Amino acid sequence: MKLRIARHTIDLNRMIDFYGRILGLKILGEFKNHQNYGGVFLGHPGAGWHLEFTVSDHPPIHQPDADDLLVFYAATIDEFTALKEKLIANRVKSVAPVNPYWAKNGITFEDPDGFRIVISIIIN
Repeated sequence: MKLRIARHTIDLNRMIDFYGRILGLKILGEFKNHQNYGGVFLGHPGAGWHLEFTVSDHPPIHQPDADDLLVFYAATIDEFTALKEKLIANRVKSVAPVNPYWAKNGITFEDPDGFRIVISIIIN
């Protein structure tokens, strides 16, 4: 089984910049003018998951909730630190998580649409 998380956005380029350039996900595919939709797939080649962001003539109608999270686990402390520093250097808004677990075990940011992501570290 594979997993795709899909979300409609108003600005595809900002999402590509955020999840691609800043977080380091790769463009796995994209489409344009498909029944009035355009979109991009972002992830890591060979992984069993990816994110899909779409745009169309109708704007998204959704509201981010403070507990709606995408959690990205860094494999090492160095990777965690590099991701955190890159987000901060790009002036990505850091926010306090609602769940105290994430305050202790990661750092929370908002993506361009106001949805939250957590950068944490894999604990073996």
